[in-house]
Amino acid sequence: MKTTFLRSLILLFSIGLYAQTGHIMQGVGSFNMSMGGAATGQPLDISGALHWNPAAISAFDDKIIKFDLGLFYSSPEISSSLPAGLLFQEGDFGPGSPASPPVFGTTKDDRGVSYMPALAMLWGNADSKHTFGVSAFGISGFGVTFPQETNLPSDLEGNPNPDWNPNNSNPINWPQGLRGFGRIESDYMLLQVAGTWAYEISDKFSLGIQPNINYAALELEPNPLASPDFPESMGGSGRGYPKADRASAIGFGAQFGLFYDSGSGLKLGASYKTVQSFSAFDFDNTYLDGTAAPNVEFTMDYPAIASIGLGYSMENFDIALDFRRVYYEDTEGFEASGWEIGDNGFPTGAVKGFGWKNMSVVSAGLQFKGIDRLPLRVGYTYSSNPIDDDLAFFSAPATAIIKHAYQFGFSYEINPNWRLDAVYHYGESGNATEGRLLDPSQITPDNPLGEIPGTSVSYEMTTSMFMAGVNYTFTKKAKD
Repeated sequence: MKTTFLRSLILLFSIGLYAQTGHIMQGVGSFNMSMGGAATGQPLDISGALHWNPAAISAFDDKIIKFDLGLFYSSPEISSSLPAGLLFQEGDFGPGSPASPPVFGTTKDDRGVSYMPALAMLWGNADSKHTFGVSAFGISGFGVTFPQETNLPSDLEGNPNPDWNPNNSNPINWPQGLRGFGRIESDYMLLQVAGTWAYEISDKFSLGIQPNINYAALELEPNPLASPDFPESMGGSGRGYPKADRASAIGFGAQFGLFYDSGSGLKLGASYKTVQSFSAFDFDNTYLDGTAAPNVEFTMDYPAIASIGLGYSMENFDIALDFRRVYYEDTEGFEASGWEIGDNGFPTGAVKGFGWKNMSVVSAGLQFKGIDRLPLRVGYTYSSNPIDDDLAFFSAPATAIIKHAYQFGFSYEINPNWRLDAVYHYGESGNATEGRLLDPSQITPDNPLGEIPGTSVSYEMTTSMFMAGVNYTFTKKAKD
């Protein structure tokens, strides 16, 4: 029974989940998303409080359950280019004749709509200093599906294609036999199940603790964490990078929080989520020709996050402002960059990690309560880009970087017990993330990443989402 429930829960939360601030979600649930994800110092609904500040759940004195489900659509696209005169020959960029014209192309994602669920429950009592909560949130994810390029300069035998159009051909999605990646597909999700406890030290000050259990799954095609089978000219048989079946990992961590409510409208909050430490993903790899490839292990933890928040409430308005710092540079799987080096001192072609920088996130939200039973909300989220231009190539399977996100939401209070929430979200990456194409065979002491001069790779995306949720309060109590 328990096993069946756990499998059902994992299935529900792994249908589709795509983050926007680095690889983390900017908010959880339709209410919190509509406030731009701000909730550290302004606990207006239980999902936002449980996710961003465990101490803030002390603001609720009822037994409440909440469920949200969103329909999420992203439109990432990846582009790359080669300069005029770059050779596509054996040992360089595959068979064929020299390419005199410059080459450029863009590939759009064809993944479609994904689902985003969130489930939370809280027990509060006005006569008790203790408040408890449980939650199951999808808090992280990325995924792309970039089809293999079909407009090619030649076939894999080196026969030129007379119909090739170099102005609409994306080199990074060329088949691996032409030194591209072919089809690029990734699918990552992280489900966090948490139990939360808050204690009111005084009528104005609370602290909270939240232990977390995490489940993550990752699938990659091709798998750049594995060493490729290099072309025959480099001592291999030319099978390229393998693809990896879905691998899973379990992680543990915690979150701690403080919350202050002045009682006169001003509220302050602070929280710290520790690194969520995971076991290693153990990938079963298969070459594209169906033959088995060596398995590889890779550990990718979830970064520590420090948040501070401010809230102010008056008769018709609630204001929320959060600032977060996400510490990718200290997180295994994200801190390392470049290529793995073998025992012989040469690069193996396997990628060490993403090499992401720490990032800052600002979330802001405003709620207007002047319409009876129909509060309206607007939210905005700004995120810095954690991807260094020099390392943009390594993040091609994880392009979910949104710089500006805009939200509009509302609630309808059916009665004191039932409330419906809804939000519409639109996000954009701003300027494209751009760097050079990299090739481990091009590594020299002066070129440690193997940059190919004159080339480029870039990606950008927009996102849109509609989410709705239901909030049920079991016993509505009068509040001061």
